[in-house]
Amino acid sequence: MEVKKNPKADLNRNSGLYFVIGLTIVLFATWRMLEHKTYVSDEEFVNVLNVMDEMDEEVPITETLRTAPPPPPPAAPDVIEVVEDIEEVEETIIESTESSQDKFVEDVVVSVDDVDVGEEEEEILVPFAVIENVPVFPGCENLSSEAERKACFNQKIQEHIQKNFNYPKTALEMGISGRVFVQFEIDGTGKVSGIRKRGPDRLLEEEAVRIIASLPQMKPGMQRGRPAKVGYSIPINFMMQ
Repeated sequence: MEVKKNPKADLNRNSGLYFVIGLTIVLFATWRMLEHKTYVSDEEFVNVLNVMDEMDEEVPITETLRTAPPPPPPAAPDVIEVVEDIEEVEETIIESTESSQDKFVEDVVVSVDDVDVGEEEEEILVPFAVIENVPVFPGCENLSSEAERKACFNQKIQEHIQKNFNYPKTALEMGISGRVFVQFEIDGTGKVSGIRKRGPDRLLEEEAVRIIASLPQMKPGMQRGRPAKVGYSIPINFMMQ
């Protein structure tokens, strides 16, 4: 016997429609789950105030101090005796020291001869190159001409620097070198003052100032027959060999 298939019994005939319907139901359920909102419910809080039933306070026992009353004030005498004032008091008259328009003040005339005028000598600074009589360095006293004294002064300064030169140890370790320009003054008493310096490093400047400050006292320079302050400048080279 031959089995024949009924054309109405085809199960795959509406499979696409069923798939679309199922997909639509799944998407709708997913959308509703995403759009679902939940709210926090308000909880009721009950505030409980604990009040103590016993409010008895312990009152401290105090003791009243009984002090004696103050004594009564002295009573007034029965008879008041009146004493006459016999002494006479001299009144002091205080005169005013303020001047007025009616008071004439005499002019005080001072003679010119009565005024002492002191002459203050101002010490001027003269450069070493133009000073009339240069300062005399110890050891240059026997020279007669100014040119020889200037040359001796410069030579003694160089010898003093070479003799007292001491390269700073810290600057030597750090490799610091350069030239320091030093300017100083020889005042009217022959002492060194007003030292100014300019160099590449503070260590070199301090050493240059130390060398110049150790210069001996000299015979001061003269300008127009009077001691004058003389300015001098010299460079000091700090070179590592």
